[in-house]
This record gives sequence, C-alpha cells and structure tokens, in this order.
Amino acid sequence: MKTALTFPPTVPIWVDPERLSGAPCFAGTRVPVDSLFNNLESGLSLDEYLDCFPDVTREQAVAVLEYAHKTALQAA
Repeated sequence: MKTALTFPPTVPIWVDPERLSGAPCFAGTRVPVDSLFNNLESGLSLDEYLDCFPDVTREQAVAVLEYAHKTALQAA
C-alpha cells in the first residue's frame, strides 16, 4: 500500500492517486513536479522551462525548488 504524499500548504504541489499515477504535480496543473528537475538537470534554464510549461508559474517553480533545497539540507 502506497503512503499518501503530503506537502506543507505553502508548497504548490498536489497529489491525486487517480491522476498521472499519483505523481506530484504543480497545483492547478497536470504538470508533474519531476519535469522541473528533469529539465533543469538536462540544462534548461528556469525561463526555458517556464516557456515550455506555461501553466506553471515562476512562483510555483521557485517555491518547489526552495522546498527541495530546504528538505535536502534537513536530511543532511
């Protein structure tokens, strides 16, 4: 049985097990959060990513990146 993912209310991520196999997505979109990390790792800039995914706002992307950074530092 999968554990439900939850995020603080300030992090614009939603998860619905009935959509996209439960992949975390940017709030109000069907854009998986991992698309941000995959594209940045491939060399796209944040501006290029946002051009490719116009439903994702800069504020959403930055909030997710800041959350990932904070979470990574807490785990270290």
